[in-house]
Amino acid sequence: MKQQLLEKVKELIESRMQTSFEAMEAAKNSANEEGKSSAGDKYETARAMGQLDREMNGRMYEQARQERLSLDKIDPEGIFTKVAFGALAETTMGYFFVSIGAGIVELNGTKFMVISQEAPIGQIILGKTVGETFEFRGQKYKIISIV
Repeated sequence: MKQQLLEKVKELIESRMQTSFEAMEAAKNSANEEGKSSAGDKYETARAMGQLDREMNGRMYEQARQERLSLDKIDPEGIFTKVAFGALAETTMGYFFVSIGAGIVELNGTKFMVISQEAPIGQIILGKTVGETFEFRGQKYKIISIV
């Protein structure tokens, strides 16, 4: 199950990378295609906005690329005795895949929270072992299993 989840998260990130790359290229092309008009300021403003869009999409692409590299470090066959990067933890609150912050991913009808170690819940469950309890937003939960 963890292997399938990891592959699904990788696909999600690759899709995000592709979308950011295409948007970055579109912004670059748009900025380059702006023709010089009699209103020179309008031309310069359009080029500057295109450049800003390109830079923003470039940052989004790079962030997704870094997340993809992080996912490549996960051994889906790895054995965990405590919650750590790459672990899939079943809790009384639900399933948590500690990897990157990607939100809820559904697989075979089960919802998994794909979280980073830096996320508030990630920081709380990091290092916990099977049977340990933790508190989140005033509620108590328990670690059921770790894969």
